[in-house]
Amino acid sequence: MSWNRIGAFAALALASALAACGGGNEGSGAAAQQGQPGAGPGGPSDVAQIVPVETRTVEAGHIARSVTVSGAVEPIRTVGVNAQIGGALRTVVAEEGTYVEQGAVIATVDDREITAQLASSEASFELAKATFDRSERLRERQVVTAAEYERDRAALAAAAAQLDQLRARLGYATVRAPLTGIVTEKLVEAGDVVGQQTRLFAIADVTTMVVRVRLSELDVVQVSAGDRVEVMLDAFPGRLLTGRIRRIFPSADPATRLVPVEVALTGPDAQLARPGFLARATFALGTKENVLLVPASAIVNEGGSEAVYVVENDRAARRTVRTGMTSSGSVEILAGVASGDVVVVAGTNNLRDGASVRVVNPAAASEDSPETRRPST
Repeated sequence: MSWNRIGAFAALALASALAACGGGNEGSGAAAQQGQPGAGPGGPSDVAQIVPVETRTVEAGHIARSVTVSGAVEPIRTVGVNAQIGGALRTVVAEEGTYVEQGAVIATVDDREITAQLASSEASFELAKATFDRSERLRERQVVTAAEYERDRAALAAAAAQLDQLRARLGYATVRAPLTGIVTEKLVEAGDVVGQQTRLFAIADVTTMVVRVRLSELDVVQVSAGDRVEVMLDAFPGRLLTGRIRRIFPSADPATRLVPVEVALTGPDAQLARPGFLARATFALGTKENVLLVPASAIVNEGGSEAVYVVENDRAARRTVRTGMTSSGSVEILAGVASGDVVVVAGTNNLRDGASVRVVNPAAASEDSPETRRPST
């Protein structure tokens, strides 16, 4: 075969191949256009969008506004025990955590020097008393002058005063608990030499514990002494304690406008709370009865106004509302809805006024599930 015939045959084959490829692409494009979704009748553009939502019914109930503030648990009072005389500590009986009764001996100071001084003072007193008795008898017989009689009487009074002073000092050598409570601090050990007014112990009265918190000036006017307060301790999560407002301080901090308030815990609650525990006190600031309530998740904010979506005939209707108090996930509705209205509480992000909705409440879903649906007879 000549080279000219071979070249002609190759050119004809190439042209046929190019024609076949072009026809295939055109067919594919047409087929793709015919198969595009929504291009013809029956596509998704012809189906209305239905939004799944959860709903709740507007009901009347009571609501209470509250505020929760934190503070440390403290004993109702703590008394420092100081040494009344100087000297070496012979014994130290109490330790931290020791429960002591009022008047119990908790330490003693070396009293040998005071005991010796007391013995000398007693002898001086006996001498002064005998001298005064003799002077009194002689004065009746007008043997001594009035000046001598007054001198002996003054000497007796001075001796008696010194004797009482030394007896008191000897009593100070025995350190006693000034109140019934728990020893929270022990600052000395036996053998330590202490001076007068040296701090030895701290004793706390734990029959009543207090939580001191600070309330805003706007909130403190809503509470009174004796009001009930709910207290939670971080050390015992989920356990609710009951306290009472013990006192409200008369003035607020000028810088923060906060007023100190003391909440008292008594009985078993006081035994549970230890000094230094962190407590959270919840104050009820106002209660309203028979008001319309909706879950807080039902409230939507659009354009600076509050609204809810009410379900009517499987469609969502947007209604502007006026709200009141908020507490524990519920919101008071002052205007905009009525009792019995069904409001959307979940799914509001995709809602528009007039949109079609499908209620998918968890309770309703569980009732219609195959596991809970009862078979027909």
